[in-house]
Amino acid sequence: MANLKGILNSIRKIMWQDTGLNGDAQRIEQLGWMLFLKIFSDKDKELEVLNDDYVSPIPDELHWEAWAGDDEGITGDELQQFVDQKLFPELKNLKVGISDDLPNKRALIVREVFEGNNNYMKSGINIRKVLNKLNEIDFNIAKDRHAFGELYETILKELQSAGKSGEFYTPRAITQFICEMINPQLGEKILDPSCGTGGYLTAAIEHLKKQANNVEDRESIAQNIIGWEYKPLPYLLATTNLILHDMEVPNITFRDSLDQPLSNYTEKNRVNAILANPPFGGIVANNNENNFPRNYRTKESADLFLVLMIHLLKNGGRAGIVLPDGSLTGEGVKQRVRKKLLEDCNLHTIIRLPNSVFQPYATVATNLLFFVKGTPTKEVWYYEHRLPEGQKSYSKTRPLKLKEFDPIKKWWKKREESELSWKVDIKTIIDRNYDLDIKNPTKQEEEVIYSSAELMEMLEKSFSKSNDLLNQLKVAVK
Repeated sequence: MANLKGILNSIRKIMWQDTGLNGDAQRIEQLGWMLFLKIFSDKDKELEVLNDDYVSPIPDELHWEAWAGDDEGITGDELQQFVDQKLFPELKNLKVGISDDLPNKRALIVREVFEGNNNYMKSGINIRKVLNKLNEIDFNIAKDRHAFGELYETILKELQSAGKSGEFYTPRAITQFICEMINPQLGEKILDPSCGTGGYLTAAIEHLKKQANNVEDRESIAQNIIGWEYKPLPYLLATTNLILHDMEVPNITFRDSLDQPLSNYTEKNRVNAILANPPFGGIVANNNENNFPRNYRTKESADLFLVLMIHLLKNGGRAGIVLPDGSLTGEGVKQRVRKKLLEDCNLHTIIRLPNSVFQPYATVATNLLFFVKGTPTKEVWYYEHRLPEGQKSYSKTRPLKLKEFDPIKKWWKKREESELSWKVDIKTIIDRNYDLDIKNPTKQEEEVIYSSAELMEMLEKSFSKSNDLLNQLKVAVK
């Protein structure tokens, strides 16, 4: 088996030397389209052997083997011009028909990947060096593909500290825990309407593979795992991620989940389970809030996603999602959204997480919500997940680990109140105007750790307030 970690480290070193790449996000996008095309082309070769009628949707001269596969092939300015002036323009405009056959489905994936991504590298020599390292991997060797799938996770994790790109990555401890608690079953439709790099989707795929007993079972998984993503980089990364998990035609759509009126979704569009970390703190684009009933219209993306997810669940359908504290409280639209959630669904569990789970991308307090559609909520169980003893916060070097959820898994089956868990009846919640931001009644206030940016913002507000008071005093003593 190829030394995959060594290959990846070599690629990083080559990319650091290229003047066109600036930061982790660009480097990951650059590696992303190259990896995608290599994996896609290797899969094409396998499909051509297995199916005499299969023809690759990629023109021969643009296929990996034709321009990248020969280690002694084109390089320097010739390679740079080929990538920028031929490969990208033609794949962005790849012909896609209207049929539902395999080549056409795969053609659409290629076009959507290249429509939204870019070649940032400025040295054809460096591009050749990276291509040659990728040529050392054969993604048709199952061991190589699966081992690289695990290594790919470390690539995606680097997004967490890559500025705004961090919003696309959910810590894998969370995706795995939510998937285990929702427990998807073969034949069920599973949706992530904001799939980012595909963490929930791959968790569901691996969960379902353990239940598959034959080829038909495994083939059914691909169509029933559904993702929507509206930004090009995570769409590319999620598509590659699912291919590495043996989904030759990932069922991921490149679209804004809020772009259609709620009424467009009928029973045939509904799903059995939703696993998601919807974007929060974002401002809804293109007046998409008008796709929702008037009493739920807002510019806050998390609130609209919650309404959408409730609507998309079948009766009896279940969801496990991440939401910030801000979605658990507030008046107006926020209150009406929470009222809908509690009346349309049984919100049976809220896991309260420490502020630092999503650091350094975000430091807001978040929660895991679990609910089932079809019956109203009678009581909500809360569980406070605390940091490991002696640890002040999660960080890049000390992230949240799946085993930390073991006490919650044990509690889940036989619920009892404790210093970490408590339940609240629906009457109390209604009396609170549907406010769900209910703190642990046994907990003492603990030190809150703020980021530098948050401290500066608080200081600025404090100075502003002080100036206002000073001005009032000046007026009073005149």
